[in-house]
Amino acid sequence: MKEAIANFFLETVGREWCVFFCSLLPIIELRGAIPLGAGFGLPFWQTYLISVIGNILPVPFILLFIKGILTWMSKCRVKAFNKVAGWLFRKAEKNRGKVEKYASLGLVLFVAIPLPGTGAWTGSLVAAIMDMKFWRAFLSALIGVLVAGVVMTLISYGVAAIIP
Repeated sequence: MKEAIANFFLETVGREWCVFFCSLLPIIELRGAIPLGAGFGLPFWQTYLISVIGNILPVPFILLFIKGILTWMSKCRVKAFNKVAGWLFRKAEKNRGKVEKYASLGLVLFVAIPLPGTGAWTGSLVAAIMDMKFWRAFLSALIGVLVAGVVMTLISYGVAAIIP
């Protein structure tokens, strides 16, 4: 079954699109997409570019809309929405101090560290909750994604495969 699903995606959308869609997903982001591209045998530069583009794509939407969406969800009568909104607000508040202490640099470092729970999605959520200015938050997230991409590419492909 697992092999049939994998074959379907690879034959239908292709390796590059699989990497792209993987990099769009929260939690997985480019931390999962770059090893996937390496596993598919894609060139490191192609995997890096696809993953960075896919990972940064949701950031402007998160920065612009997430706070309003979460506020609406927290006031909604649907209990599942209340729980999700509360969980996301708590997650943002939990990481707020790490980002707030160093402002833009804090956001860059938070996004750049390739660990679970960090990344562009969570960093953008925290920046939006902190009311960080859009362009400052976006550029900080972009730099963090670029750095995380380099780190993950070096880990996934090996330094010797990239630097001749």
